[in-house]
Amino acid sequence: MLAPRLGRTKTGRLRVYVRDDRPFAGKAAPAATDFDSPDRGGGHPAAQLAIFTGLLQADGYAGFEALYHPARGKPGPIIEVACWAHCRRKIFDVWDTTKSPVAKQALDRIGAIYAIEAKARFAPITERVAHRTETAPLLDAFFPWVEAVLTRLSPKSKLAEAFRYILKRRVELTRFVTDGRLEADNNIAENAMRAIAVGRKNYLFAGSDSGGERAAAIYTIVQTAKLNGRNPEAYLRDILTRIADGHPINRIAELMPWRLPGTAPAAQSP
Repeated sequence: MLAPRLGRTKTGRLRVYVRDDRPFAGKAAPAATDFDSPDRGGGHPAAQLAIFTGLLQADGYAGFEALYHPARGKPGPIIEVACWAHCRRKIFDVWDTTKSPVAKQALDRIGAIYAIEAKARFAPITERVAHRTETAPLLDAFFPWVEAVLTRLSPKSKLAEAFRYILKRRVELTRFVTDGRLEADNNIAENAMRAIAVGRKNYLFAGSDSGGERAAAIYTIVQTAKLNGRNPEAYLRDILTRIADGHPINRIAELMPWRLPGTAPAAQSP
């Protein structure tokens, strides 16, 4: 992000929240919303999720802790659901650089979990939970195995760090097994960040903090259009034409991408 009047750049942040019920055959339309913030402070997600209650699946970002436990460790209105993809990535990085047999064993064990998830994807909630009865014993064996292996690793090693990350989130990593609405990971949100990463390489900078806020608004529209099977350029041209032709502001909800003709079915794969 350009820093006006300072002649240099600074790092801005974009955070995306996604709702996508299609993996469990849900009826709600998928949607994404992006927020811009000047830093990684936990106050930003606290403000963004001030009225939200329910389940939040994310990585281990420390800024979310105050949402999960707002008062001396007591649970809050937001329940943490951890991400297996982040766990796997930490282990894969070790295996990729060291070819550690222990890291490979961990990857194989996690791979068995994802093999079950492949069968459960886009199935109704009850069917997903039924598939995951095969996952429960895998997890019951995985965590004790990690604890045992951890005693033989150097505490300062990257693999030990990855294993501690997993053990710290044992409860949060198992919530998806009995709740068919949940995924094993937050890759849906990770995928929504890809357009931002590509755009960053193409146009390089937001011009200011207000430019970052406008970028977040545009990404919200573009990503939500894509989630609903619409061509973002065509969708933007359509709604801007309708607005220019006098579409009433009190009926703006009619312009949501899932309300206009041509929207993809809710259960269709992105």
